[in-house]
Parts: sequence; C-alpha cells; structure tokens
Amino acid sequence: MLLESPRAPYLQFVNPPDLYDPRLNGYSHVAIANRPARIVFAAGQGGEDMCGGLRADFAAQVKQALANLRVALQAGGADIPDVAKITVLIVDHSMERLAIFSRAWQALLGDWPAPACTLIPVPRLALDGMLFEIEAVAVLPDQAR
Repeated sequence: MLLESPRAPYLQFVNPPDLYDPRLNGYSHVAIANRPARIVFAAGQGGEDMCGGLRADFAAQVKQALANLRVALQAGGADIPDVAKITVLIVDHSMERLAIFSRAWQALLGDWPAPACTLIPVPRLALDGMLFEIEAVAVLPDQAR
C-alpha cells in the first residue's frame, strides 16, 4: 500500500502486502523521498527538561522526549509530518513500554502517514535514569531550486 503525505507530497510511505501491516504500531516499512530535498537530522532526544532533569516515570520521559523531538525538528524547519524515519531506543524494553510509546507517538502523528521506524532495546542510555530516546530524519523540499 502506497501512502503520500498531504503536507509532504515528496514523501511516500509503502507497506508491502507481503509484510505485516505496521500502522497499528505507528510506522511504515518503507519511506521514499522522491525529489531533491533538504534533509534534517534530529539527534536522539531523551526525556530531559530544559535544565537536564529526568523524571523517573517511563511515560513522562516519552512525553517529554517527543516534545523535545518536535522542538528539534522545528529548529531545522521541519515538523512531524516531514519525518521519513525514526529510531527509538528503549531501556528494558517490554510490550508495556512499547504500548506507552505507541500511544504517545500515534497521538503526535495524528492522521499523518507513519514514518519508517527501527526500535532498539538497550541496557542503558547516555544518562543515568534515562529510559527512552528517539531520533528522526525529516525530508523537506529543496529550497535552493
């Protein structure tokens, strides 16, 4: 199934019929950028507040990390609908933690097509107490043309 983003027609998302449908988990199997583009790479964002503080609760860290990701993307002129690929890192990954992330991501994604995604369970992240991190690659039209 081929999906185009209404905001970003230069991005297409494909979920081949021979693979399981990943949309319930908030991602697509393939993301395609069709034109020359400007690419925005947002570094891994964790659940730190502006002062570097981390709450101990996984759901709170996910919520803050997603807000941080959006700020980072917007600093590059992009937003959630422009995201082609995310990478998610979860400490002590479980189906419960996946569900928490999936609900928060789906709420942020809304009706936009879900980008390609890789989720990596990890034993720890950069900071003590950090439980979640997400990075993104966004594609924008090439403004130099």
